[in-house]
Amino acid sequence: MHETPSRNDTRHPVRSVHPLPRGCDDPVIGPAGARRYDRRVSEVLAAPSVDDPLARGRAALERHEWAEGYELLVAADRIQSLSGSDLEQLALAAFFVPQPEHLGELKERAFKAHLDAGDELRAAYVAVDLARYFVLSGRTSIASGWVRRAERLLPPDGETYAHGYLTLVRSEQAAAGGDLDGAMRLAERTLEIADRTPDVDLRAWALSLLGELKIASGATPDGIALLEEASIAAVNGELSPFTSGVTACRMIGACRDLTDYRRASEWIEATEQYCERRSLKGFPGVCRVHRAEVAAVGGHWAEAEQDLVATVGDLERYRATSPIADGYYALGEIRRLRGDVEGAEAALREAHARGKSPHPALALIRLSQGRASAARMAIESAAAEVGWNRWGLVRLLPARVEILLATGDVAAARAAVDEVAGPSDYPSPALEAGQRVATGRVLLAEGDPMGAARELRRAVTTWRDVGAPYEVARSRAVLAMALRTLDEPDDADLELRAALEDFRRLGAMVDAQAAENELRASEERRSAPEQVHRTFMFTDIVESTRMAEALGNAAWEGLLAWHDTTLRRLIAAGGGDVVNSTGDGFFAAFGSARKAVDSAISIQRALRDHRAEVGFAPAVRVGVHAAEAVRRGADYSGIGVHVAARVGALAQGGEICATATTLEEAGVPPATPPVEVTLKGVSTPLAIAPVAWN
Repeated sequence: MHETPSRNDTRHPVRSVHPLPRGCDDPVIGPAGARRYDRRVSEVLAAPSVDDPLARGRAALERHEWAEGYELLVAADRIQSLSGSDLEQLALAAFFVPQPEHLGELKERAFKAHLDAGDELRAAYVAVDLARYFVLSGRTSIASGWVRRAERLLPPDGETYAHGYLTLVRSEQAAAGGDLDGAMRLAERTLEIADRTPDVDLRAWALSLLGELKIASGATPDGIALLEEASIAAVNGELSPFTSGVTACRMIGACRDLTDYRRASEWIEATEQYCERRSLKGFPGVCRVHRAEVAAVGGHWAEAEQDLVATVGDLERYRATSPIADGYYALGEIRRLRGDVEGAEAALREAHARGKSPHPALALIRLSQGRASAARMAIESAAAEVGWNRWGLVRLLPARVEILLATGDVAAARAAVDEVAGPSDYPSPALEAGQRVATGRVLLAEGDPMGAARELRRAVTTWRDVGAPYEVARSRAVLAMALRTLDEPDDADLELRAALEDFRRLGAMVDAQAAENELRASEERRSAPEQVHRTFMFTDIVESTRMAEALGNAAWEGLLAWHDTTLRRLIAAGGGDVVNSTGDGFFAAFGSARKAVDSAISIQRALRDHRAEVGFAPAVRVGVHAAEAVRRGADYSGIGVHVAARVGALAQGGEICATATTLEEAGVPPATPPVEVTLKGVSTPLAIAPVAWN
């Protein structure tokens, strides 16, 4: 048993579980976990070699063997009364196993056990522990009750570790209520108490909280320094496992909020290494959210979405309201960018239900739906909610300016830019780039395209340095608008085509469609209709819907990306131009029938070779037809285009179909004699034949 400290004892207590539902979660069990542990505990109790499950359980937890320690302490709990300290350790094991549904009950039992043993100091600490546990699961009224229990157990002005944790929770309450100055005073008082006790965990909690508050107040370098000091102790193994997880996650979360993605990546890597050393199998739940956010900035949307879906599912078991809300918001933002509006709105509703603002993502969705007034009301409400947090206003700025300009309120957009203008005490390349994009938009609306182009070019360079391909593409698209206003259409199209390629590669289909439309309009503006003779090709993946359903979103997106890249390369190599994408295929134009047929053959052979090499490639059908058409810029129209599309629809997977006249023009014999076919919308029957390619 552990020695009971006196009422004013300032010695370091036995390491214990803290209530925040964040840390290194170990996915050891499945849905039948409770039954599994019941069976294992029965086995442990029945084993003749187990004469002291309590001692063995303590030893297992010292080794961070969480599953074994949990089973042994549960077994011990069935044959004897556990002390308050052992119940705290059992709660810690329950967190990491994970069996989070037992955390509240175990902590409450630990509180009562300490109280019954006359250890009011430790009972007060556990009461604070319970208060923070209930706050993070959204049960603030119950949390307030536990704070009052702790206050009654402690003398008013003591400096024990328990007083430190009570002051800490009071600081957190003040911050939640918007009292930043009061929260900082209490956090500084917590740090003073921590420095007078050997409780290294308390000091880490105080440093982290004070660091976050200083960042919110604008003293960002000081705040980062405090967070780094706490986090070094965390990843260096100086703190308890739970406190280490939360401290490191707070550091990563602050980097995320400051959009300091390089620094965030450093701490993510350090935390993963710590988890490996401490047998904490699995990345900390909330840190997994931040890791996915960083991955999404780098353009890895499919992987980030998949990781977030798994993470929020794991966190739901802990009733971790705030981290779950962050996870759902990140999920909604990725889905918005990928054009999944329904999925994005569902995720953002979940984030909102857990207390996180769904904006700017939801406001931008409203703008994309043509509801500019609703978008403005939403983004201005979000800005008001941010209040004193300057960094929060800076993060909202790009979306806020875009929405205000969409409503025609240039003056309000300028005011939003000026509100956060001025030098920053903490350089954040991503936030600087976002501010430049917002400023560039406003300058363009104010009639200064030269100044806008200057800001936007700098934004493109900075976003490229950050490693954020989507933001690079978005900045290029706005830059193209400024260049077009400056009557530089060639440079505008150059920027827009570069943006389009990035949008396509990322899967930002809404942005890609907008860029395609603008390029098409640009071509139409710059060239009059022209009668031309071209050979048109249509490609299409056979049964793509069923394939996407079978593979799942992530695998399908990866396959589609490979397909698009491969066909674009082969069409270009064959002398063709991609007119547009049809979703899972392409419409291309060639200057000669022979080039079109040869390109179609190279496509089918490339798919065949890939299938032989890796075991799978999609079945693609190809149709080819040479005809007269009208060209407007980069687009083509006329009956010949429709015929080519109908010919492509007649082909089977892995087949090339062409009109007989096209094969004759190309000098390529048909694989089998042509067959006359009446095509939909075409009055005259046409002779169609397959092309031998295999």
